[in-house]
Amino acid sequence: MILCLETATPSCSVALVHNGEVLACEEDPKGQNHSEKITLFIDSVMKKAGISYDQLDAVAVSMGPGSYTGLRIGVSTAKGICYAVSKPLIAVETLEAMAYGGKVVISSERSERRNLLLIPAIDARRMEVYAAIFDENVNKIKDTEAVIIDGNSFADLKKDHHIYLFGDGADKCAEIFANDDKITVIKDFYCSAKYMNTIAQQKFNNSEFVDVAYFEPFYLKDFVPGTPTVKGLK
Repeated sequence: MILCLETATPSCSVALVHNGEVLACEEDPKGQNHSEKITLFIDSVMKKAGISYDQLDAVAVSMGPGSYTGLRIGVSTAKGICYAVSKPLIAVETLEAMAYGGKVVISSERSERRNLLLIPAIDARRMEVYAAIFDENVNKIKDTEAVIIDGNSFADLKKDHHIYLFGDGADKCAEIFANDDKITVIKDFYCSAKYMNTIAQQKFNNSEFVDVAYFEPFYLKDFVPGTPTVKGLK
């Protein structure tokens, strides 16, 4: 029984997973007030499943990249539960979980395309995204990196593959690829804790846990605070 938390993006999501199957899920794909919602969502999925905290076997948290504040909220909440009930912590790469979710969406469309590539993308402001590349079996073929998206992006990959681009980083690029028959942008796809189920279960089975005390999210970029706008603060 694994409690999964996803707060890396504007989506706040909590799922309860048993043997890889999602028992309950609560989520708000467009909110930013993760600190207010996450504990409510956790209580809700636990009540829906009729599960107490001591019945959990582990807690899984989306590790990034993504929002600095969102990741801190998710990781601190996950650590708090692990400490309180003495359960192990599992870290799940955000983009990998998204890739599993993208595969589900593509499969539901019954696409006949072959040689597919999955590129989950998280908005990193302006035309930059955090992205990784996976094959159709969700094997990673290019590690996570910050990339600037323009009309020439993925030119080499398009020669032999059809690309599916999804996530809030993809939504803002939709117009760029609107007339590109080798790139499909899956619109309105958002991060969800329910997509963490396969990876969390695999890591639990292999005892791939992280140190609760020392684990830190994967920010990819250092946090740079904005310039204070209140008079007298510099």
